[in-house]
Amino acid sequence: MAQFTRMQVAGVMEETGLVPLFFNSDVAVAKKLLKACYDGGARLLEFTARGDFASEIFAELTKYAIAELPGMIMGVGSVTDAAAASLYMQLGANFIVTPVLREDIALVCNRRKVLWSSGCGSLTEIARAEELGCEIVKLFPGGIYGPQFVKAIKGPCPWTSIMPTGGVAPTRENLAQWFQAGVTCVGMGSKLVSKNDQGQWDYKLITERTQKAINLIKEIRANK
Repeated sequence: MAQFTRMQVAGVMEETGLVPLFFNSDVAVAKKLLKACYDGGARLLEFTARGDFASEIFAELTKYAIAELPGMIMGVGSVTDAAAASLYMQLGANFIVTPVLREDIALVCNRRKVLWSSGCGSLTEIARAEELGCEIVKLFPGGIYGPQFVKAIKGPCPWTSIMPTGGVAPTRENLAQWFQAGVTCVGMGSKLVSKNDQGQWDYKLITERTQKAINLIKEIRANK
C-alpha cells in the first residue's frame, strides 16, 4: 500500500525536479544504487520493471526504503497493463509510470488514489491523459521530441506538467534546455545511474552525480 498520497508525490517531483530510474536484478546491488541516489538528495525512485522477477526485487527495495531511507518515495516504471500496476501498488508503489497511454492503468491507479504518469508523444495523448487524471505527463522518448516540443506544448496548455525521460543528461546545458522550456521534472536513467569507465558500480560517483544534478536544477530555476 502507498505510503504517500499522489499529491505528495507530485509535490516532491516538482520540488526536487529529478526522478532517478534504473533496473537491477541483484537485490544487494539495487539497494546500494538506491542508497547512492538517496544520499545524493533524490527523494523519488522509479524502478523500471523490465526484468524477470522484477516485482520481487521491488518488494525488497520498498521494505528497505521504508526501514532505512525516511522520505524516499518508491515508484515503478515500464508498467504496461493494469494487472501489473495493481501488483506493484500492493507491493507499496507510490507512483506508476507507463511508456504509453493506457486507460486501464489510469482506472486502477485512480481507484487507489496513486499517482500515475502516462507516456505521451502528442498533444492529443497529453490532453487525454490529463482528462483521465494524470498530474504529471511523461514525455517519452524525450530525446526524440526535445525541449522545443515542451515549449510548444506549454504555449496553448500552460497548465500541463511534463516529465521528459530518455535523452536527459546531468549537465548544465542539457538541464537548462529542459527546465527553461518549462518541464516540471526530469526522469534520468543511464546518464545518472551507470557504471564507471572500468565497468564497475561506483556508488560514490552516482551520489555525486545525483547531488550535482539536483543543485543544477535549483540553480537553473532560480535564474529563469
